Amino acid sequence: MKTLLKTFGASLVAATLAGAVPAMADDYPSRPIGVAVSYGAGGATDFQARIVTMVAGNEDMLGQPMYILNKPGAGGRVGWNWFASEAEADGYMMSAYNVPHFIAQSIKGGVQYSADSFEPIANWGADPAVVVVPADSPYNTIQEMVDFAKENPGKVTLSGAGLFVGHHIAALQLQKATDAKFVYIPTKGGGAAAMKAVVAGDVTGGINNLSDAFRAAEAGNVKVLAVADLERNEEFLPDVPTLMEAGYDVDNASVNFRGLMVPKGTPQEVIDTLAEKVPAMFNHARVTKRMAAGGSPLRVMNREEVQAMWAKRQETLAELLEGL
Repeated sequence: MKTLLKTFGASLVAATLAGAVPAMADDYPSRPIGVAVSYGAGGATDFQARIVTMVAGNEDMLGQPMYILNKPGAGGRVGWNWFASEAEADGYMMSAYNVPHFIAQSIKGGVQYSADSFEPIANWGADPAVVVVPADSPYNTIQEMVDFAKENPGKVTLSGAGLFVGHHIAALQLQKATDAKFVYIPTKGGGAAAMKAVVAGDVTGGINNLSDAFRAAEAGNVKVLAVADLERNEEFLPDVPTLMEAGYDVDNASVNFRGLMVPKGTPQEVIDTLAEKVPAMFNHARVTKRMAAGGSPLRVMNREEVQAMWAKRQETLAELLEGL
């Protein structure tokens, strides 16, 4: 009887311990995977995250669906603070990342995360910042808006998705490059709310994502004056000049890279499974077609490429933000 109880007790302990161990690669994933988005529903990150995860449940992909969990606030800080401090590191809760956003915020301080808090999995897009104005704005070129701002310091208001996100960085660079005084207004609700402020005429203009601006321009709601990148976007806005073409020293530091990451401490075998499957998911024909239809630039990068990109952006942003 004692032997039987010992055997039963040992089995119970083993079963309990087994249940506490994160799923290994051959079992993972065995249930749906969450994706936290640190911005509100309807913005570019949310819109694209829903597209790039749409085939996750396919048998030749992860074999389990992904669902979106919106945690907006403070330009992404609310969601990334939660993800760094509270999300389980078991592979069943991922997060969308936005670079330069979370890296710039960690450099400026006051948050619970840095690049060392997360493990990148793969990148799905690179979305440049653009300068937009309402469709009925008197400005048809970036030069006209800048000239007015120089003559009327503080009279040009520009909405954006938050502080030290790509939009804000582009605004800081534009102000430094032009010697004009703009008033940058971070809006609650991310890029979608910032674009609504432009369309409604609540601000002179805005700095937003190319993808959001493309859809708003297609609907006839805004005019896109310039792109904050090294080259024009020939796919979606071939007639819109870069800020550098217009004569302003604004590079691509504000380009919004988007992808998926997991918390530090996630089992390596789970990371390896995701790193193998997720890029293929992003490159799926259904995904690429939907992204193109939505004016969303696709740029798929694997884990190693994202690690190198994060490191480079950390270096670039530390230097840039010190100067600004």
